Amino acid sequence: MAAFQRDILMRTLIEGVRALSLDLNDAQFAQLMDYLALLAKWNAVYNLTAVRDPAQMVTQHLLDSLAAVPAFAGAKNVLDVGAGGGLPGIALAIARPDMQVSMIDTVHKKTAFLTQVKAELGLANVTVHTMRVEQLRVPEKFDVITSRAFAELGDFVNWSGHLLKEGGRFIAMKGVLPKEEILRLPAGWKVTQVQALDVPGLNAERHLIFIEAGEQA
Repeated sequence: MAAFQRDILMRTLIEGVRALSLDLNDAQFAQLMDYLALLAKWNAVYNLTAVRDPAQMVTQHLLDSLAAVPAFAGAKNVLDVGAGGGLPGIALAIARPDMQVSMIDTVHKKTAFLTQVKAELGLANVTVHTMRVEQLRVPEKFDVITSRAFAELGDFVNWSGHLLKEGGRFIAMKGVLPKEEILRLPAGWKVTQVQALDVPGLNAERHLIFIEAGEQA
């Protein structure tokens, strides 16, 4: 990525982060830009995302993921299911270095990329798993499990519910409000909150769906 292009993209990122009222330091901005450069580079070979233009990646990937950061206030141990190219997991790990972020995907080329990002950016709070989430077992369960455009809500909670700590919650990142999916949630789970997100520069609907165990779970 050329220096002049990086400067332009950095300005867009800084303005977007300010609009989101997030408090990031220079080192975090640099990490986000380094991640963007790696994503653009690897994407040319491994097809990690359909978005090819780095300028669109800033808005559609970085700012879109960072818009969810306030929803993770108080979270200490987070799992990103179907992490793909690292969204929102890498963005969360950079914005919240005090939070442990595990990412899981079944596709080896994607987890190889995530492992490379962890190494190059020095993200000590990141763990990467290559397997189906149904097969994952961990010594300490997660207080938040998240996903971004991963699967239907019912499948999301069915496949990963065994990894959620008691009193924990799911935070699903969706586009248009998935009313039908909410109605199809399995018994024992309930939507406790729906939050519309306003992503700077993005003219599209974004929603966070908060799901917790109900009385039957």
